[in-house]
Amino acid sequence: MIIPAKNNPILPSMIIKKDIESIVNWFEQHQRSFYALGWSYLRNQHNIEELFYRAILKVQKELPRFTSSTSFEIWVLTIFIHIWRELSLDKSLQASEESDPHQELFNALYQLKEKEREVLVLTYIKGLSKEETAQLLQVPAEQVKELLFSGIQSLRKGMGYGEHYHGCIEYQGLYVDYLERKLERLAKIDFEMHIYHCSDCQEDLAAFQEVILNFTDTIEKFSVPAGFMENVKERIVERESRIQQKKNKRKRIGLIAAGIFALVMCAGIFTGAFSKLYYTWTEEDLELLAFLQEDVGKGLNLEAESEGVKIKIKSAIADDIQTLIFYEIEDTNENNQYMMNIDDGVFIENEREIMVTNTYPRYFPPDIESDLNNKEKNIYHGKMSLRPLKGDKGTIKLKINKVMELMRNTSDPYMNLEPVTGEWNFEIPVTKQPSTEYALNEKIELEGVPVRLDKLILAPTATILQYAINNEQSEKRIDIINFNNLDINNKIVKADLYGNSYVHEQPDMNWNNFQAYFEPLFEKETKEVKVHFGSVYLSIEDHKTIKLDDSREYPQTFEYAGSTISIDKVEIGQPTTVIFSNHEIKNRAYESLHFNIVTEEEGNNSMDIDYEGVIVDKNGKEYDMNGITPIIFEEIEQPRHFFTVQIIKIHGNKVIPENLDITGYSTTKYLDDVVRISLD
Repeated sequence: MIIPAKNNPILPSMIIKKDIESIVNWFEQHQRSFYALGWSYLRNQHNIEELFYRAILKVQKELPRFTSSTSFEIWVLTIFIHIWRELSLDKSLQASEESDPHQELFNALYQLKEKEREVLVLTYIKGLSKEETAQLLQVPAEQVKELLFSGIQSLRKGMGYGEHYHGCIEYQGLYVDYLERKLERLAKIDFEMHIYHCSDCQEDLAAFQEVILNFTDTIEKFSVPAGFMENVKERIVERESRIQQKKNKRKRIGLIAAGIFALVMCAGIFTGAFSKLYYTWTEEDLELLAFLQEDVGKGLNLEAESEGVKIKIKSAIADDIQTLIFYEIEDTNENNQYMMNIDDGVFIENEREIMVTNTYPRYFPPDIESDLNNKEKNIYHGKMSLRPLKGDKGTIKLKINKVMELMRNTSDPYMNLEPVTGEWNFEIPVTKQPSTEYALNEKIELEGVPVRLDKLILAPTATILQYAINNEQSEKRIDIINFNNLDINNKIVKADLYGNSYVHEQPDMNWNNFQAYFEPLFEKETKEVKVHFGSVYLSIEDHKTIKLDDSREYPQTFEYAGSTISIDKVEIGQPTTVIFSNHEIKNRAYESLHFNIVTEEEGNNSMDIDYEGVIVDKNGKEYDMNGITPIIFEEIEQPRHFFTVQIIKIHGNKVIPENLDITGYSTTKYLDDVVRISLD
């Protein structure tokens, strides 16, 4: 008896038990990623055809044994991997390697250890999570993360540009989680503060990320040769024909010709027409209302409910910059408010297929103090940013298995988030809106450092200024530029506090390219822009070496950058501890030091660095970074972070520190510069 898939919920909707045509069709829909997997091992089209042929037959044979203990795709991958391992050892198969436009990457990939290669291809070609990869390869999830890191490092060396990067060992293990936006908030803050002050880690992380982007970009461009699946289908047809003839069964009803399996997928999006007046009456969220009235988005009102929590997708606004999702979450049982966290419990099932993968979603903090979110105790209105679409249209397959309860008894709602699990699934139709770009070609200097203002982008969801900072002089460099606002068509658009981002494409090694985000303007044309600067965060090179000796009495002081710094403690032990401090912050030249502890042992020692400090706003008001009262950074005007105490713990067996080696420091300079640029 043939059981249709719709009566068997553990199978994909197109799979019918024992029906080989449906299995072939499933493989055809997934052929690009599976072909890339096969190429990473076999590197020969004939051998990969054999791999697909055997895998299809094995799936058909084993299908009655498939259970819901795992997903269908993971189950198929288990079979696929088992067969590719067999074929890679089969000496009777063609051993020749065929040329490929992406030969350099696959050659480097082929040189990796087997586990490293498997983890990389399953993560970046098949798009599996670390947990799914661990399940598939039967290794701990933590080992998957370690293999990802070592695999990318090995891949970087194999491609010939990994010898000159040396990041700090204690932070390298965080690279994968940081780039995947999965670091805990406090760990993320510590990591980013270290990166700001460590040029070695900056370069190492950038090169590490570049390998991942090159890998994913290559896979995006990877294509299956014409006629590949047709060859596989012909073999399946021939085999089925022989079976039918041998068993002398009734006339074949399925496989007649090689082209019988081709699928043509047509997607239609049906939208309703709603007037601006309608939105004025029905939409309470003023930010979303502005988008709807400007006709850059449509009301959707898609709903899903689970565990007494109802999620409504109100609208999706897409452009070349990002895809904004406006949502509403209602607690139908109690008076709780919930938000979605893009880093935890929110998944885009088809993200790699429809979205630009070498970009990162923007950060929007929860807005719990808005009038709208104080109106009802059980409803929260929020928004989140997703990657931009590749094409002009798409359908986002959004899966949510966790929402976060917002706690109002703290000034930082992210610190006390309580998760609530459930299952909410949406298919969200999106149309990408056009943007307008202006080339600026303006060169200026800030604090003696050359800066270029390259491009102005007027997009529906944001106004963007693209700029570049010259990095040729090492004595002084700008790490960050903070803007106050832009003046466009006599309208002021404020800078986004979280809106500085690194541009992945860096065409000139002497310039670092960035984008600054500002409020959306809904203007498509302009003849002039005025750029109002706020401050720059500088790194100053200034070397000094201080001898450390645990036999001396401490505290001891030394002079640096016009300040007196105290070495409070040097204690040999497990771990060895070094503490130095400077509590005077008035008129202090530096906010934080760039330093290293040199030890008697060769090589790098693992170190933990902790600190105490003070935050000072532009008007001189001080806030204790380690105080009991939480600090709301969004409410502080142009804050400066002064480190007052540095605590370094050096791991090892009574490691002896020899020198405190200071290479320079970081500081903030406030600006009142205004640059006027004509766009005629």
